[in-house]
Amino acid sequence: MHGPNALKVFAQVLIESLLGCSVGYPIPLHFPAMKIVGFAGWSGSGKTTLIERVIPCLTRQGVRVSLIKHAHHQFDIDQPGKDSWRHRQAGAAEVLISSSNRWALMHELRGAAEPALTELLTRLSPCDLVLVEGFKRESHPKIEVFRSANGKPPLHTDDRDIVAIVTDQPFASRLPQFGLDEVEAVADYILGAIGRG
Repeated sequence: MHGPNALKVFAQVLIESLLGCSVGYPIPLHFPAMKIVGFAGWSGSGKTTLIERVIPCLTRQGVRVSLIKHAHHQFDIDQPGKDSWRHRQAGAAEVLISSSNRWALMHELRGAAEPALTELLTRLSPCDLVLVEGFKRESHPKIEVFRSANGKPPLHTDDRDIVAIVTDQPFASRLPQFGLDEVEAVADYILGAIGRG
């Protein structure tokens, strides 16, 4: 066998041998590049609420959206006493729980370093757009969400990765600015930034 099909078969066999099992379906050799837009801001600025309101605007336009959220504290999506929780407590490195509606993979770091955003992105299935909440110190295009009542300084003055600001007060800045309730305008800005506007 020669040509592109031979390369695909070779790659499939190689990947399956590295995994130690047959995956039972063709492994795609090319994933379209995922666009990334982050939301950065201090706690209480309204990042989660804004993202929650922007996602439906994007999905109505046919954009497949995924999200990565950084937690600054210990968190657990599992429930103590449940089977999956017990398996993790017993020492399983990963537990994948699945139902007819969804599946979730929990990976225990067990003292290992927290993965960087770039590594976490490789764990996602292909999509059109990854929204990132948090990771304000990582380098990727970000929209700052600023609320003056927080009493915290703006981030855009020190972060060159911030490309726009969603705020309750205007700033003397060349960056595009949107009000906290201008959800459609923020979604339109994101669509334009990813080439879908």
